[in-house]
Amino acid sequence: MVTLSRKFSTTAIPNPKLLQPQPQTTTTTTQFFIPFSQLQQRKLLESRLVSILDGCTHLTQIKQVHAHILRKGLDQCCYCLTKLIRMLTKLDVPVHSYPRIVFHQVKYPNPFLWTALIRGYATQGPFSESVVLYNRMRSEGTGPVSFTFSALFKACGAVFDVGLGRQIHAQTILIGGFASDLFVGNTMIDMYVKCGFLECARKVFDEMPMRDVVSWTELIVAYAKSGDMGSAWELFRGLPVKDMVAWTAMVTGYAQNGKPREALECFERMQDAGVKTDEVTLVGVISACALLGATKYDMYSKCGIVEDAYNIFEGMKERNVYSYSSMIVGFAMHGRAHAAMQLFHEMLKTEIRPNKVTFIGVLTACSHVGLVEQGQQLFETMENCFGVAPSADHYACMVDLLGRAGRLEEALELIETMPMEPHGGVWGALLGACRIHGNPDIAQIAANHLFELEPNGIGNYILLSNIYASARRWDDVSRLRKLMREKGLKKNPGCSWVESKEGVIHEFYAGDMTHPQYAEIKRALADLLDRLKAKGYQPNLGSVSYDISDDEKKLILMNHSEKLALAYGLLNTESTDAGCTIQIMKNLRICEDCHAFMCSASQVTGREIVVRDNMRFHHFRDGACSCDNFWYQLSTGQQNGMKQGRNILDTPLRVCLEQKDMDGEER
Repeated sequence: MVTLSRKFSTTAIPNPKLLQPQPQTTTTTTQFFIPFSQLQQRKLLESRLVSILDGCTHLTQIKQVHAHILRKGLDQCCYCLTKLIRMLTKLDVPVHSYPRIVFHQVKYPNPFLWTALIRGYATQGPFSESVVLYNRMRSEGTGPVSFTFSALFKACGAVFDVGLGRQIHAQTILIGGFASDLFVGNTMIDMYVKCGFLECARKVFDEMPMRDVVSWTELIVAYAKSGDMGSAWELFRGLPVKDMVAWTAMVTGYAQNGKPREALECFERMQDAGVKTDEVTLVGVISACALLGATKYDMYSKCGIVEDAYNIFEGMKERNVYSYSSMIVGFAMHGRAHAAMQLFHEMLKTEIRPNKVTFIGVLTACSHVGLVEQGQQLFETMENCFGVAPSADHYACMVDLLGRAGRLEEALELIETMPMEPHGGVWGALLGACRIHGNPDIAQIAANHLFELEPNGIGNYILLSNIYASARRWDDVSRLRKLMREKGLKKNPGCSWVESKEGVIHEFYAGDMTHPQYAEIKRALADLLDRLKAKGYQPNLGSVSYDISDDEKKLILMNHSEKLALAYGLLNTESTDAGCTIQIMKNLRICEDCHAFMCSASQVTGREIVVRDNMRFHHFRDGACSCDNFWYQLSTGQQNGMKQGRNILDTPLRVCLEQKDMDGEER
């Protein structure tokens, strides 16, 4: 057996006085000395050594303390050695080397020492070794503790191995004594959530005799991520004590699921309850305000008034990298590529250096108008010239840029050569590009990765289903929808908002018949449709991903929420009004048919229409989108202008439609 050398460096050994019992003094006139027993002295020494280990930040320090442990005859002390192994793994010392040697020198390891080594393998890998150790521990007659199971559950969640997780779950039942263990229950919930088995997580939660705020919040966040805000709200209502984390989970959940009104109402209740907010809460509130498009919140670039945002920027006496980056990103959101690039170059003439957010803005601007070469040049020089190392987010921008241009194989190759693990945003950009160009094969590759990274991300399933539907692979569509049902994933219905002259937000759902002016809205929409058809508009039936009749598809398309919102806006505003632009906010991405519809409507009515979907702004004026119809051309295969290197920066642009998943609202 390999033994651990005791020839450690003696430099900077912990002060012996800190490791020895200190005499107690008192200010009274009479002093009494009570000698410690040998056992008491040993326990005190062990506690001090553990405390010193807890403060170690380097391997050398840990080795020095280990040397003291050996000199004091504590080489079999599981208490000290458990802490030693945990600190070694915390510093990423390979488990199979130093920690394992320490473990093997102990004749009778207790459950905590076993668990320290199991946890090390569960954290560092190989995960299979932690299972082998657990089986060996059981075969040698040592029973697990709650920390043993929590380490194994965390590892199962990290590698998405629900099969093994269920076996370990069975162990907690067979061994007994862990049904009421809060820590084990919480990590079990976390494991099932990460593996995409939300119903199993809920069952564990329901059967727990004791729960804390972590138990509740884990499930609330999981439901929010899966799009099931109804279940999230049900749980939240039952939470006895609602802290900042739980409130924030609800606010951000509503905002991220396209329910900005509910997000703001929840935030107001949070404030009424006297609960403090943090940056994460405020991000959710800002997102909700941007989705509603309510201009009273003064977030101009996110509410569709980019000119006002720029006027504020121009009036700033002092500007920094954050104000520049915010304005560049604002221009990018509106497809104002020329303005974004111009402001970027103006920034470079100052002493202000761009940061990672700045480059996300300029790369996004390039992506939305097809400036592939310019984007590639920026990406290649951002580290060498500006000291900004590309992150996974920057790679996502490049994948989006290449993917939109139809260079899907090149985009996939870029992902495969990334120096870091690609996150969901990277694979999502590739999946969205596959939807634009109708490539189900590469789409399947991207989706497989997304299903692992985001098992509850319903948008990924819907997007792949749409791609299969476009390719008329109906069996694959049915398979995916069945999988979504089995996972309990629910899609939010399409919803759009429009603000009246009085500042009131009116909300419309797909096929909504509850609005007080519904009859007038339907008549106005039918009249508008007749006028558009006279100008050549025809519904884009490819926007409906169901194998149904053409008449049924037309009916579905005419009930999309943004069309209802547009009809309301036309009914309740006049072209002579000061604010004659109709602004519509939508919780999903706009489909191809609605894009064409809005283009034609802007020409027929003589009104400017701004549609803000859940990613970007779409400005329509005089029969065209201000992106020069770049997105629509891509979705219908008309890409000649981009392929021939047309200088799109010469066009007066405001926005290019983000088409990352392009799901309509008929599902």
